[in-house]
Amino acid sequence: MSQDTNYDTFAEAYSAENETSLLNAFYERPATLQLAGDVRNRRILDAGCGSGALAKALVDRGAAVTGFDASHAMVSLAKDRLGETTDLVVADLGQPLPFDDNAFDDVVASLVFHYLEDWAGPLREVRRVLRPGGRLIMSVNHPILFPWNNPGTDYFKPTRYSDEFVFNGKPAVLTYWHRPLHAMTDAFTSAGFHIEAISEPPYAADTPPELIPSPLKERDSFLSFIFFVLRKN
Repeated sequence: MSQDTNYDTFAEAYSAENETSLLNAFYERPATLQLAGDVRNRRILDAGCGSGALAKALVDRGAAVTGFDASHAMVSLAKDRLGETTDLVVADLGQPLPFDDNAFDDVVASLVFHYLEDWAGPLREVRRVLRPGGRLIMSVNHPILFPWNNPGTDYFKPTRYSDEFVFNGKPAVLTYWHRPLHAMTDAFTSAGFHIEAISEPPYAADTPPELIPSPLKERDSFLSFIFFVLRKN
């Protein structure tokens, strides 16, 4: 497998948690949607679609969305959410994708690439399925997080690590790959993308106050994820 985290074991709990969580519902998804802009009538591939929350938001904004995820359970939840009108399949971002060349105007990859040790092959596949001039809009764990939370580790060394979480009362372990920022941007340009934007956005203005931890109440931004808008050359 190209990623170590098996979402099938906690898909429903993860999905339920992320419907209203600060990091997903009021930080990552709003930021991705803002970067995507006006998506009416655009063909969008949701790479690593999970249970379909972002795909549903894009459909509601007028996009024609196709989605895939490596987790069978997540794809099943996405089908329950989106119905039969959205094409949703099980596929692995670390393998050749089951889509035609130049098939999409945009690809969104929300919190998925940080599970992958290798970015070269997946980025080539994403570029292949994008039309000329198409965009990849992606978010990953911010590269400062791993050395910040693990003092004494080498920021510049790609490192596999795991974090423990509780999603809607169910414990889970997520395993990631840390890579420094320059390794990310080098991978993008090597794969044939032009970097249009690097974003470290604030959380949404309508975030319920009770979701904001006390240390963050006097500020509107914090570092958790980093966002990119990439254009196919």
